[in-house]
Amino acid sequence: MIEFHLDGGSGLSPYQQLVRQVRHALRLGMLREGDQLPKVKDVVAELAINPNTVLKAYRELEHDGLVAARPGVGTFVTGTLDGGSLAALGPLRQDLRRWLSKARRAGLDEESIEALFLTTFRAAAREDIA
Repeated sequence: MIEFHLDGGSGLSPYQQLVRQVRHALRLGMLREGDQLPKVKDVVAELAINPNTVLKAYRELEHDGLVAARPGVGTFVTGTLDGGSLAALGPLRQDLRRWLSKARRAGLDEESIEALFLTTFRAAAREDIA
């Protein structure tokens, strides 16, 4: 089961963070069809957020066809997102961990690593389009 977390510095609202985390978990194969999302009351207790925030996130995911609420039972995954070959994720994750280790040894903090990754990712995406 997915464990949610909130990042006050992400620039995203709490409900958007929950939606993004579910979408990432689906894309990476960490959530599959039939899996249950945490109950709203459990997310509220764990993250100290308003129940409407969780409900809004779950409704958006339901609208996208990724989950379905079963009254009195919970919210379950009904759709997937294709993130490419799941078999390729392991080696890529290992490569990324090595890169992160190098970045930390070079003295970069978390924010600098994120900035470097995002700007490089975006620049590569622009080059691929051209």
